[in-house]
Amino acid sequence: MLHSPTPLHIPDGFLSITVSLITWAITIAILSIAVKRTEKLDEKQVPLMGVMAAFIFAAQMINFPVAGGTSGHLLGGAFAAIMLGPWAGMLVMTAVIGVQGLLLQDGGLLVMGANILNMGLITSAIGFGLYRMGDGRNQKLKLTLAGIAAWLSVMAGALLTSLQLWLSGTARLDIVLPAMLGVHALIGIGETLITVSALAFIFKTRPDLLDQAQGHAHGGKKWIFIGIGISLFVLILSPLASSNPDGLERVASDLGFLGQGVDSPYSILPDYTLPLLGEGAFSTIIAGIIGALVVALIAFFIAKRKNVTADT
Repeated sequence: MLHSPTPLHIPDGFLSITVSLITWAITIAILSIAVKRTEKLDEKQVPLMGVMAAFIFAAQMINFPVAGGTSGHLLGGAFAAIMLGPWAGMLVMTAVIGVQGLLLQDGGLLVMGANILNMGLITSAIGFGLYRMGDGRNQKLKLTLAGIAAWLSVMAGALLTSLQLWLSGTARLDIVLPAMLGVHALIGIGETLITVSALAFIFKTRPDLLDQAQGHAHGGKKWIFIGIGISLFVLILSPLASSNPDGLERVASDLGFLGQGVDSPYSILPDYTLPLLGEGAFSTIIAGIIGALVVALIAFFIAKRKNVTADT
């Protein structure tokens, strides 16, 4: 039986082996460039990467309802890239999606390359690229561009997923493409609102934090604790997330290929629950905290290693 995925988290069985391997090759190639391009990170950018990873992981656990009995949640790639720069943003998103697949069985293992590409790499590239068009402009224009980038990042992920499903022979392109773009156009509105709201708050309180994207970090340690606190608060709210099927699940169900999904061959924290505690709100919160900590530690370790390597 297929575990309920989150928007654009493709389970094994939806994509062919050939398409899965091709997306893995593309993902590895882009990530190798990302690793090289993050040659030196500012000392204060290292903990911020960990905090951003934890926040995005936590925020992705909050599904919000959209029209037609469907739900969606933040992807966060555009937001991560705007805060950290495109390459560091890609590494953070890879850590988030990797932990979701390996630890929480959210998304398949064979198709993880596709999930990272669709949800982490393309979203970061679009987010940062459009936001940089506002360099030297006023905050309203920057927020507008960030909102457009957030919406387009969701649509780009839906487009890539549709193409991959078509190339895999899972669904006809003329049917799956409008279905995916239609539902994710609505989900993208939620992505836009969350991204713009978060950036507006940062602009108002500590606009210097946005200099991270250009490699000039001026954040204070207190913001690390604030970020951790917000992440924990979001995790506590996670049991209140909408139970409606997400975008991809809704389309897969409507088009009749939902049954092709294959469960993970193992189970650690399935469906964002801790097996020892069974199902329920407390189990979801604890599983979310574990996942957020693991993601934060991985992102922090990557950033720290890059910083040490650059110094040596």
